[in-house]
Amino acid sequence: MKIYIREATRRDMKEVRNLIIELAVFEKEPNAVEVTTEDLEISGFEGTPMFTCFVAEMDNKIVGMALVYFRFSTWKGKVVHLEDMVVKESMRGQGVGEALYSEVMKYGYSQGVKRIQWDVLSWNEGAIRFYERSGAKVLRDWHVVHMDEKGIKNYIENL
Repeated sequence: MKIYIREATRRDMKEVRNLIIELAVFEKEPNAVEVTTEDLEISGFEGTPMFTCFVAEMDNKIVGMALVYFRFSTWKGKVVHLEDMVVKESMRGQGVGEALYSEVMKYGYSQGVKRIQWDVLSWNEGAIRFYERSGAKVLRDWHVVHMDEKGIKNYIENL
């Protein structure tokens, strides 16, 4: 079966959200997804879009997606951040992930970025091996830091 990669449209966001939920389950966070299909439609396709999304299709069905957006590095300049890349569990091992990954790399290159950056869970050893084989550097001495909505609210209230 041929894998077809294309830029997602607004109509694809329901299936993209389903893939996001599948990723959350894979990452052992099944109840963490708060974003709605409408959020994705508005944020990706109205006003100034906040992200670009690529979908992978096989037999006219979406089987994977990669969502990216621009960041700015004070050291390097323009950067693409790969927020999520997910392939339906039943389609893994068929080259879909590699096709999406290649599309993200081509996109970043075409946009003249200095770096493409993403996070990977420490226990996702297959992904880590794939990234390292592709030439990516996994920075094992860095930690991902984030503050959720509740943490932000608590911080602000205690200023």
